[in-house]
Amino acid sequence: MTQAVIIHQHGGPEELKLVDVTVGQPGPGEIRIRHKAIGLNFIDVYQRTGVYPMPMPLHLGMEASGIIEAVGEGVTHLKVGDRAAYASHPSGSYCEERVMPAKCVCKLPDAISFETGAAMMLKGLTAQYLLKRTLPQGGLHAGDFILFHAAAGGVGLIACQWAKALGYQLIGTAGSDAKCELAKANGAAYVINYNTEDFLVRVKEITGGKGVKVVYDSVGKDTWDKSLDCLTPLGLMASFGNASGAPAPIAPGLLGAKGSIYLTRQTLFNHIVTRESTQAMADDLFEAVTSGKVKIHIDQTYPLANVAQAHRDLEARKTTGCTILTL
Repeated sequence: MTQAVIIHQHGGPEELKLVDVTVGQPGPGEIRIRHKAIGLNFIDVYQRTGVYPMPMPLHLGMEASGIIEAVGEGVTHLKVGDRAAYASHPSGSYCEERVMPAKCVCKLPDAISFETGAAMMLKGLTAQYLLKRTLPQGGLHAGDFILFHAAAGGVGLIACQWAKALGYQLIGTAGSDAKCELAKANGAAYVINYNTEDFLVRVKEITGGKGVKVVYDSVGKDTWDKSLDCLTPLGLMASFGNASGAPAPIAPGLLGAKGSIYLTRQTLFNHIVTRESTQAMADDLFEAVTSGKVKIHIDQTYPLANVAQAHRDLEARKTTGCTILTL
């Protein structure tokens, strides 16, 4: 038996229940992992509330680190005793131990702690596919301006550092002066408090009226309309979340009127559908972290039993950087 967090219906944090469950043996292509630390992400909130409808009962959580305890037939990249970390479907990381598909589980370098491994996989791989794979026409080059909303969040702080290492001028937005200072300290070239400043006006000022080549937006409804106007002609609006709610539907003709801009809705799990792509992206992330280009900030830690409070704080935007659950 092991303990796991499940919900029986969509709703608020009060739906999160810690229960005893049975863990079996891994089948072909699977592993059994005993967790050391677990990551908390906004996708967990979307699944809990029903923004992303899921079948019930639902085991929550997309990210964790731990020790491989058993390996199923056909798994060759992991062995019993390996340190490992993952961001992966299906959900279910809010637990002490689980059986899961092996293809998205990666061996964790010895130089990276379990806590960092649990905090960095989903957010770090998200930053990787945004900055390396989700690019405007002609790509990005040193000196280019990019706009990144929620720059003091878990993905944002990684992106600030990584963008600086790549030579980009990241303009980061956040909802308080303290969060703006945090983004600035982590490599944002410019910061904007969108609760006290008009970020569209500031972006135009910063870029000499030209706008940015790409907007990376996980906020959604509250930032959407002005973000489109921040783009240069042929620029890219890259949506990867909607923390403030889903934006209104958009007519294709509007994209032409705003400069033949591009629009994409990205999700990590389309980038890690194969073992090869997962490992390549993870290797890039591991190198960024072990080289010191990117430091993973774990700013909040909660026991697994207090997961409901962790969700409340995340939804209230009281958190910065990464949050982990401990066992």
